[in-house]
Amino acid sequence: MQIRITHQRITVALQLVLLAEAIFAVWGQRWFTAFLTSMIIVITFFPVLFERQFRIHIPPELQLAAIAFVFASLFLGEIRDYYTRFWWWDMALHTMSGFLLGIIGFLLVHIMNETEKIHVHMKPGFVAFFAFLFALGVGALWEIFEFAMDSLFGMNMQKPMLGDPSGLTDTMWDLIVDGIGAFVISFLGWRYLKKPDARSFLERWIDGFIERNPRLFRS
Repeated sequence: MQIRITHQRITVALQLVLLAEAIFAVWGQRWFTAFLTSMIIVITFFPVLFERQFRIHIPPELQLAAIAFVFASLFLGEIRDYYTRFWWWDMALHTMSGFLLGIIGFLLVHIMNETEKIHVHMKPGFVAFFAFLFALGVGALWEIFEFAMDSLFGMNMQKPMLGDPSGLTDTMWDLIVDGIGAFVISFLGWRYLKKPDARSFLERWIDGFIERNPRLFRS
């Protein structure tokens, strides 16, 4: 209960920061910033809407991690220009996206693996492998999206590095750190399935997800 209250307080604090930024942007007639900030505020409500729509309860730690990622990437990265001010910001966020996507991929397969309505049973190694490929695949789709936006609309989403105006180096490093984050989560997921007594943050999140969604893990 205390964790959920803390999560809600941090989420509200981030939303208030975004709301203040949107108001100042409108006041200063920075319309694109106002629009993007408003969209970020809407995105922060997605976990709650997802829970209500699909009746799938997301652990508060995972909700907060997702909201923090959106805040750091879109608000701090794009609006506050952290991608340019800190050379490591983009790689850190891609590593975090590998973590989050790996968790989502692992949970998707784990649910199918444990649901008796779906007549399939995959070994722990394959579940972990799927989680890794899922995270890396979504990361590759995002790189394609960045390339398309830069090519079609003249944006600067790829953030080309010095000496590489094509953006290839940035893309490859993004995929590498995506893979690192995905591999860490895949390994922890494999260990969770092979050694249920092992404890890490991922094991706690998975146990919390299972406890809050028992209907997904029964016939």
